[in-house]
Amino acid sequence: MKKTDFSNLKAIYINCTLKKSPKESHTQKLMNVSKKIMKHEHVQIEEIRLVDHQVASGVYNDMTEYGWDIDEWPSLSDKIMKADILIVGTPIWLGEKSSEAQKLIERLYAMSSKTNDKGQYLYYGKVGGCIITGNEDGVKHCAMGILYSLQHVGFSIPPQADCGWLGEVGPGPSYGDTEWKGEQLDKPVGFDSDFTNRNTTFMTYNLLHLAHMLKENGGYPSYGNSREDWDDGKRWEFENPEYR
Repeated sequence: MKKTDFSNLKAIYINCTLKKSPKESHTQKLMNVSKKIMKHEHVQIEEIRLVDHQVASGVYNDMTEYGWDIDEWPSLSDKIMKADILIVGTPIWLGEKSSEAQKLIERLYAMSSKTNDKGQYLYYGKVGGCIITGNEDGVKHCAMGILYSLQHVGFSIPPQADCGWLGEVGPGPSYGDTEWKGEQLDKPVGFDSDFTNRNTTFMTYNLLHLAHMLKENGGYPSYGNSREDWDDGKRWEFENPEYR
């Protein structure tokens, strides 16, 4: 089988850790596994640690228009719009994605009503996935919420678009730790997890394949899904049930 050329794609990773740089992020370490694959495939990569930026809470694109003194979201949103793939990374806290991840989703929602040059919602043609780490249950639960939210605002989700790593339940070493409670560990925690490594690899390539297919075909056809056409009165093959 001929190898696909992914070099025309751009991916953006947004790490929703609660730790500001340069504090160590365990989520970052698993994101690096996916990023390394992307680099080997010559994909352009950009990374943002959301907590490092002054991003206001809210569901509008520029919250300085709604009482906030500073809001860096508009510039971050521009970076997302230039990417073909968005990967959201988050730790698990109390069984949920982080507050930074929730803020990211709310700010993505701010742009979801805008349209592209086909009249489709703005994120049509972009692909989304997520990476999750923690020491408690919740990978699937967090992925469910993140991936639902991404597809709801217009991102496309390929098969198996999430990956994660969980340590033993309760306090303990996290992904990538090389010591715990002052004692040196034999090897970095989680690096040899075949389940995590397989799912991270499959996720990364599934994101690449779907993004490549969409880009090669100019995104989705606008027949049947253009908000602008709908507002202009076009209904394609839809028939209002009350008229039957």
